[in-house]
Amino acid sequence: MTTHPELIRELKSLRKGRGVFAGRIQERVGPNLSVLCGVVGDDGPVTVREKLTARLLELAEQLPDDMCLATVAAFALSTEVRLPLYQDRVHWAAIRIDRDARTVRRRVDEAIDHLADLVAIPRRVPAEGWGTAELRVALTLDCLRPEVLEQHRIVADQDALHEVDFVSPLAVGHRYLEVDVLYGGTLHDRGIVTHDRPSFALTLPRPLSRGESHDFAVRFRLPDPRAMRSQVVHVPEHRCEQFDLRVRFGRDRTPPQVWAMRDGHQAVWSEAARDGHQHPVDRAGEVHLRFRRLVPGLAYGARWESGAH
Repeated sequence: MTTHPELIRELKSLRKGRGVFAGRIQERVGPNLSVLCGVVGDDGPVTVREKLTARLLELAEQLPDDMCLATVAAFALSTEVRLPLYQDRVHWAAIRIDRDARTVRRRVDEAIDHLADLVAIPRRVPAEGWGTAELRVALTLDCLRPEVLEQHRIVADQDALHEVDFVSPLAVGHRYLEVDVLYGGTLHDRGIVTHDRPSFALTLPRPLSRGESHDFAVRFRLPDPRAMRSQVVHVPEHRCEQFDLRVRFGRDRTPPQVWAMRDGHQAVWSEAARDGHQHPVDRAGEVHLRFRRLVPGLAYGARWESGAH
């Protein structure tokens, strides 16, 4: 089992020099990194580098974009940043995120802390039966009756799959909702789960075979923006490869402050908390977030100031 402080120390040591392409790489990989990346005693240098690169990239993809790039640069995880010195890679990253070298070094330190946190988080075993290949959610708040469109693409993990249970990322009292299936099955209400999120069962048009995919879409309507909490949070119970979220506040409204959450704990994702990373609103009054390889049981999404309404 890895220990958090020691793993951070080993990661900070690995970023020195050529990163994963340092000479005698086996000697640079401590016991915690070995466990994290699956390195064993008889692995040669090529295999060690491959394992380090694959695992660190997998974890980096779960971080915000700036921290992901900082991680790639710090450890020389891509061909374009295989520079001989750490400071050269910091300079490479600084140009790409339009920040100075000192800021990039802070990003690297933050990224290393988050990488260690990701490893320390207990992983929930995904529910069986099916998984989500893609979930696309679009929320429009610049109208009298806000609407939410959820588009799901699922993949069966078993034969004869005829029904799926799912929970909407929309946080709203159920009595306010109008719900319609646009295509893909018959919807059955399962009531409210924690944090005001409604749950449903969808009976499929026909049973799915193992490995077969299926698309369905659900539309929600609310009487007014005050009917929902100022957040959209997806906490997958099944495996989820991609979550694409768009929130439209409108160009004519004062841009709100928006925070994005990745790999968060839902219990602390409250109206008052400013957890996560602040995310800009574009000139159209919209926010677009993408999450990949979501961890079952952790929270992903956006929260904004109530003044956005």
